[in-house]
Amino acid sequence: MGNELEKKLDEAIWIAHTLFNRDKASGSIANLSFIHNDLIYITGTGTCFGMLTKKDFAVVNLEGESINEIQPSKELPLHLSIYRAKESAKSVLHIHSTYSVLWSFVPDLNKLDCIPSYTPYLKMKLGTVGLVPYNYPGSKELLSGLNEVIKQCDGWLLAQHGPIVPGGSLLEAFYAIEELEESAKIAWEIYNSDQSISANANRRII
Repeated sequence: MGNELEKKLDEAIWIAHTLFNRDKASGSIANLSFIHNDLIYITGTGTCFGMLTKKDFAVVNLEGESINEIQPSKELPLHLSIYRAKESAKSVLHIHSTYSVLWSFVPDLNKLDCIPSYTPYLKMKLGTVGLVPYNYPGSKELLSGLNEVIKQCDGWLLAQHGPIVPGGSLLEAFYAIEELEESAKIAWEIYNSDQSISANANRRII
């Protein structure tokens, strides 16, 4: 195994363990991938970020055909679609983080820019975040929903599911998804504060 691939695998494992330890990934429902020498290394189906090892990666070609014996995550079609739509993408990271999921329930979000920029860092680290309507994980309908907004946005929030972002490197994707989740947390806290103020005002009027 070459030094460059070893480094990418080490970064992938550090990122997975860090997200798990920060409660931004739980159980076996997160996945990540990266490109190396025109092959995609993606976490295997059923793997847990908290226990991820170098042996847990499926290897597929750019058409999604398996190269080794590990079964890739069922979200592989989402990763493939992002790589095809974003030439600069060399990695993809998908988690089910709490505040992003909560924010996706807020009504009337902008489909092409669904998370407010209360700080400058979301736009700096990622860009705009598109909203993908809820469909069952791994389904053709979910993939179709992503593809509808994939070229207009820089990252995506799968409704009732979680964020998925590309990066020029694994660390770039990690920084972006961390900022996306922090921005969703800030937006959620402000939204609930505004709802509370509105409810109190209505009670006073009554």
